[in-house]
Amino acid sequence: QVQLVESGGGLVQPGGSLRLSCAVSGFILGNYGIGWFRQAPGKGREGVSCIRYGDSSTYYGDSVKGRFTISRDNAKMTVHLQMNSLKPEDTAVYYCAAQIIGFTTAQRMCETSLGDYWGQGTQVTVSS
Repeated sequence: QVQLVESGGGLVQPGGSLRLSCAVSGFILGNYGIGWFRQAPGKGREGVSCIRYGDSSTYYGDSVKGRFTISRDNAKMTVHLQMNSLKPEDTAVYYCAAQIIGFTTAQRMCETSLGDYWGQGTQVTVSS
């Protein structure tokens, strides 16, 4: 059974930075993706950034391009999301997810919010 545990959320001022981590455990083989998604109160789930684990190809949502960076640490089975120049509109619960069944591209995973396994979420609040 694959499990994902997020960490690194918190309260930060506008313009600040946070680094989220998603620790993945369980046995995973083959082509799959890991993605970060977020959901703000009263809004739908949004794909923030996704990575194809096999070749590290990445995708970013338009609202975070140039500010967020997704990366992987193979040895620790962890995916990070470095968030810079944070804005109040980035406030949300951030979830990481793994798509194993039917994964094609990082872009498709993010745009369709497809995930077979989800973490419990971590709150990010950007406020002065």
